[in-house]
Amino acid sequence: MRDHRLAVYTFNQFVAPYQSDRIRGFREAEPGTFLAIENAEGFVARSGYEGEEGPSSWGEQVFPHCWTNSNGDGWAPSTLSLWASLEALMAATYQGPHGKVLRNGKDWHVPADHIPEYVLWWVAEGDTPDWAEAVGRFEELMENGPNPRAFTFKAAFDPIGRPYKPDVARMKDLARQTAQKS
Repeated sequence: MRDHRLAVYTFNQFVAPYQSDRIRGFREAEPGTFLAIENAEGFVARSGYEGEEGPSSWGEQVFPHCWTNSNGDGWAPSTLSLWASLEALMAATYQGPHGKVLRNGKDWHVPADHIPEYVLWWVAEGDTPDWAEAVGRFEELMENGPNPRAFTFKAAFDPIGRPYKPDVARMKDLARQTAQKS
């Protein structure tokens, strides 16, 4: 897997406009969560958002066809990033500041059992996906279920398309390494 990086696209919809009091906890946690993610073991890079401070955007940001703009502000929480391994992403996702925010997601996000919250896929080292590719992978997962081109933590694949079971001990070690850095 050394010649590949794991791409992840996350997507959700807020229960209220981003600037509302109902989303305040998310808004207040967001800068620290991004910082923790960027300092996590195995983090490679992330796309920023057009017109905002931080990393440059990996193309024009688009949303999946399931997006309804139900909160009326034209915005939905989504991210696009690259990781050294599945285990590194899992450690950063479920531990530390992101893990805390993730556990509060039900307070901020519209429940949608039929829509995934993320999609994973492998890219060759040196390649950077854009938002349109990410949304395409997300929609592929939504329409066809996990496969080597669009998968989840629970139904993962390695870069050549074989089913892959994450190394839990390695994930815990990476989470420990990240915690020691902070």
